[in-house]
Amino acid sequence: MKKSGKVSVEVFNDVIADEIQKQLNSLENPVTASTLQRFFKTGPGEYGEGDLFRGIRVPSLRKLAKRYQNIPLSDAKQFLMSRFHEDRLLALFILVRIYIGSDDAAKTRIYKLYLDSTRFINNWDLVDGSAEHIVGNFLMDKNKQPLYRLARSSMLWERRIAIMSTFHFIKRGVFDETFTIAKMLITNTEDLIHKAVGWMLREVGKRDIRAEENFLNACYTQMPRTMLRYAIEKFSEPKRLGYLRGEI
Repeated sequence: MKKSGKVSVEVFNDVIADEIQKQLNSLENPVTASTLQRFFKTGPGEYGEGDLFRGIRVPSLRKLAKRYQNIPLSDAKQFLMSRFHEDRLLALFILVRIYIGSDDAAKTRIYKLYLDSTRFINNWDLVDGSAEHIVGNFLMDKNKQPLYRLARSSMLWERRIAIMSTFHFIKRGVFDETFTIAKMLITNTEDLIHKAVGWMLREVGKRDIRAEENFLNACYTQMPRTMLRYAIEKFSEPKRLGYLRGEI
């Protein structure tokens, strides 16, 4: 009986997915896994509660992403839904690679897959390694309302995606969305939001110190201490102390 092209492709996809799974299994390290689970705060009540690690370091995952960057989106989605942190990180590295080499239609599919999968993009390294390259890139020349919806989300990681996506704009000299979202997040209570906002403001300052200072001068007295410290980290000591003491 003649096989249809669809069946052949599905079988091929399963073979590739199984191959990747075997590669991940072979790289597991229980000692490293234990260290990573502590580092990424997976204990009860912590931000990464319940997450599971294989114990695979990022350079190994990046090598796998390069090797398997041509897999179908369906396979990438399969790994993005994994219970293991490293599988999800690998999937995001692959999605970024696929996105960069895709046409507009495929980029739209990846962007939508990303936003439909935020429940799996649930730690800071997963967000930081992907948001600017997919969400920020996609929205660069489009309406930014999706970022504002993310910034208003009850989910910590969606709010971090919102601010981290603006890194793509910052690198191209566009700061308005960073400032708008920073204001939206200024009253957030999570340390991981404070750090991300402060970091992005610092990145603005690397490119346009006057733009950062104008924003800070209007808002710094309302900012959480950690957010402010991150934002002014590269300032001269007298100026940094001036902000910390509320003397600017």
